[in-house]
Amino acid sequence: MAARKQLTRLKAPYLTRILLEPSRVADWEQYPWNLPIFRDREFEFEFASAITIIVGENGTGKSTLLEAIGALAGYDEAGGGKGYMPVDHSIAIDKSGASLAGAFRAHWLPKVTAGWFFRAESFYSVARYLDKVALEDPFKPPPPDFLSWSHGEGFIRFFEERCRRQGIYILDEPESALSPTRQIELLKLLQRMEQSGTAQVIMATHSPLLMACPNARLFRISRFGLDPVDFQDTDHFRMMRDFCSDPQTFMEEALRDDDD
Repeated sequence: MAARKQLTRLKAPYLTRILLEPSRVADWEQYPWNLPIFRDREFEFEFASAITIIVGENGTGKSTLLEAIGALAGYDEAGGGKGYMPVDHSIAIDKSGASLAGAFRAHWLPKVTAGWFFRAESFYSVARYLDKVALEDPFKPPPPDFLSWSHGEGFIRFFEERCRRQGIYILDEPESALSPTRQIELLKLLQRMEQSGTAQVIMATHSPLLMACPNARLFRISRFGLDPVDFQDTDHFRMMRDFCSDPQTFMEEALRDDDD
């Protein structure tokens, strides 16, 4: 990682724990409070390593949890850097991530909130925002222009340029535009970030490759809550293993109509 002025000499993780305050929840029957991770009406999540990875099926609350962590660190729910507002939320209906943040208490050691909140689904909006800000800057720095590259190349170029400073990096499904080869490049970057000691990464992913990131702590959200897991015990890894060991049988089983 490039040499930058450090905000603290202490090593990551900086966000060490988030804790739910039940008294701040208005209605346990409403989303997101009816998610399995809140089934006991309590929630506590400790970050004991520089890289924390969260996996789970769609709809289990991974992105919502990351939105809340982003809000606790001062990021807009659409993603971006500190102070960025790439999306107009004035008529937005979904406020689940902000709701979670309002009911959480965060513990920092120390409070380092510089960094980035990356969301694959809003990458286009954030990239356009970065270009617009650069073009309007009186000093006229060149716009980053991440969108002139292919989707995956733009992602990798973005990660390499924006994830080099000390801080906290929240990554929501960063693999969505990346080929397996590009995912390995991202893994190498994550390894450099972890080895630097100055970057904390909290990531949600469906990629078995990223789940296997060395020295990362992996957690799975399921109907039973949020628990630590080995990447080889995830459904994602088992499915890919079964496919690779016998593609024909796997496809026959996977595509069989339940009514047959």
